[in-house]
Parts: sequence; structure tokens; C-alpha cells
Amino acid sequence: MRAIWVLPLALAAAGCDSKEPSAREQALRDEADVAAVKAAQEAPPVPVTPDKILYPDIEKYDLYGAGCNFAPDGSMAAIALAQPGHGYMKIDGKLEGFAPDAGSSDLPLGAKGKYTAAAWSFMLDIGEGEGEQDGIETVNFPARLILRNDRDQIVYEASGVAQCGS
Repeated sequence: MRAIWVLPLALAAAGCDSKEPSAREQALRDEADVAAVKAAQEAPPVPVTPDKILYPDIEKYDLYGAGCNFAPDGSMAAIALAQPGHGYMKIDGKLEGFAPDAGSSDLPLGAKGKYTAAAWSFMLDIGEGEGEQDGIETVNFPARLILRNDRDQIVYEASGVAQCGS
């Protein structure tokens, strides 16, 4: 019978000796708790599949000009246009205009590596080295496209080809 009381009494005594956390330790714990609550409140990203920008779109919105067009692996149709003054993607059937990020990397023909819009941003990363000549005025580069939502969450990413030309 005595053995039954030994363990609970030992645990109770151990609890009495514990010190209160220091102000710094408590602040760190509180900070971690707040971060956990914020992370739990943020909704997961909703994946997006960009639409192809086809020739009728280019004609309708006058999207002609020098720059780089990105097509994902397995497709010949562009889903992103990166031009010196604007970027474009077609999302949920609507053509979205993007502004170039002046502080981002420079791509061929005055295009930029990052473009932003009200609810989206995209980054076009072109592989190092020389591209492969494709026609008289175009060069193909291995590339990667990343689309983010307004909470800076990745909603689409793909490898493919950036065709740069005029």
C-alpha cells in the first residue's frame, strides 16, 4: 500500500521545486505561442493553373513587343509574358496586368525577373548561360516560373522554356 503513494508524492514534491520561468523565457514562450496561433489562422494557398495566352488574346489586348514568354514543359503556349514595361498572365480566364519590379534581375530585351499586381506576383528565373537560337529573332532558355498570391504564398510553379525575342 505504501508503494502506491510513493510515486504520486515524489511527483508532487518535484512540482513544488520548479521555478517560475524568467521574464526572457516567458517572453520567448509567449512569442512562440503567438506565432503558432497566427500560423493556424492563415489559410493554405489555393493552387492556380494559369490559362494559355493565345494569339487572339495577343491581338485583342495588343500584347506585341520584345520580351520573354514562358511556356511550361510539355506545352508550346505561353502562360506568362514578361516585357520591359508590363507583364501578363491569364488567370481564371482573365488577363492580369503586372508591373515590373525595378529592383529585380534583368532578363533579355529589357524584361525583368519579377512582376507584381494587386493580388499576384510572378517571378521568371532564366537559367544561366546562353540560350538556344530558335528562329531569326528568338532565343530559348531553360526557365522556371513561380506565381504567388497576395499573401506571398506559392500557388503555381513550373519549369519550362522562356522564349525571348522581338
